[in-house]
Amino acid sequence: MTIDRAWIQRHIPHQGTMCLLEVVKQWDDTSIQCLAHNHVALDNPLRNTHGLPISAGIEYAAQAMAVHGALLAPVDQLPEVGYLTSVRNVQWWTPRLDNVGAEITIQATRISGNEVSLLYEFSVLCHERLLLRGRAGVMVKPPASPQNLLAPLA
Repeated sequence: MTIDRAWIQRHIPHQGTMCLLEVVKQWDDTSIQCLAHNHVALDNPLRNTHGLPISAGIEYAAQAMAVHGALLAPVDQLPEVGYLTSVRNVQWWTPRLDNVGAEITIQATRISGNEVSLLYEFSVLCHERLLLRGRAGVMVKPPASPQNLLAPLA
């Protein structure tokens, strides 16, 4: 099965130029590796007047995590929508993404998780050169609130 941009757009909420990933290179139950080259595009929606800041790499990684969730979802079921809840231990080795090379690799590895929340490690590379790495927390379902647990009064 080819996992290209068209497949990605059918399975994550990001559409048009906001869909940042071009293809899934490889994946398994715990990790995913995607490729992108629109980081050099002048119409990249995350670009500012100075170019594409390295912090945009976090969005590339978040989309890779969303694609990973879609790949793991049952075929006949839409994947749960995930919400980025935290980003930690972020390190970067360049100020911008738009001047690093023609293609970037986005990697994400799930290091823990359950039906409510997930924790991923992520990295963005260009030709094996590490540009950005960190950890991201994702909430898949909001925890049940006390109001949701109470049965309605008859």
